[in-house]
Amino acid sequence: MDIFHLPLETVYLYTLIISGSLTLLILFFQDVFHGLSEAIPVSFLNPALILSFLTIFSASGYIGEIAAPLSSSVIALLSFVLSVLLVSLLHFFVLVPLSSAEESLAYRETDLKGRVGRVITSVPKDGYGEVIIEGIGGAISKSAVSFDQEQIKYGTAVLVIDVKDGVLFVTPHELI
Repeated sequence: MDIFHLPLETVYLYTLIISGSLTLLILFFQDVFHGLSEAIPVSFLNPALILSFLTIFSASGYIGEIAAPLSSSVIALLSFVLSVLLVSLLHFFVLVPLSSAEESLAYRETDLKGRVGRVITSVPKDGYGEVIIEGIGGAISKSAVSFDQEQIKYGTAVLVIDVKDGVLFVTPHELI
């Protein structure tokens, strides 16, 4: 079968080369293309998914045309089904969890109120020290001052009372 006076294997190969190259470009310059994906509200029209579909479709079609003794329409149908299946798995098991994981690592300073941390640089009466707050997503290290204007020694557990301009106001806390 010929398309545009080219054998079907050649069309599959050209599509594979072009879509694979564009997929790599999107991978390397993802921040540039992020605005494009924000402009399109439908998640299955993500450029990475479309190009992944074309890459898988053309690769499986090319291999099918070379290796399988089936008709071109059957090979195209099998390539389409395989592409839809693999791109769906890619979307639901890779892209969706990655997009939600990125958001879960962010925090606001007001979220630190009421958290318990540990002093890693002693806090003087009228100066700054440093506190580390450990959580599931990692550790946060912030400058701290004593809420009660008292010295807090290294290693002491502290409770965050307030946060102003990126500085934690802490008081000693007994762990239960």
